[in-house]
Amino acid sequence: MPIEQLIILALVQGITEFLPISSSGHLILVPHLTGEVDQGPIIDVAVHVGTLGAVMLYLWRDIARMLFGPGNGGPRSR
Repeated sequence: MPIEQLIILALVQGITEFLPISSSGHLILVPHLTGEVDQGPIIDVAVHVGTLGAVMLYLWRDIARMLFGPGNGGPRSR
């Protein structure tokens, strides 16, 4: 799979993830609109896992506070 197609899929996933529309549906539409071969479910899952990792990295402080509480050694507990 060409890197250009992976970049397009990642951009579509990132843009549509936070909108109230199906990002999975858009991943299905991309090959039809670009004329490329369908990427298959493994690439779809990889793109979703990448999105999850990016969101967790962005929200790591909030996740740490939820897991450890604000006064139990989590970030900003001092």
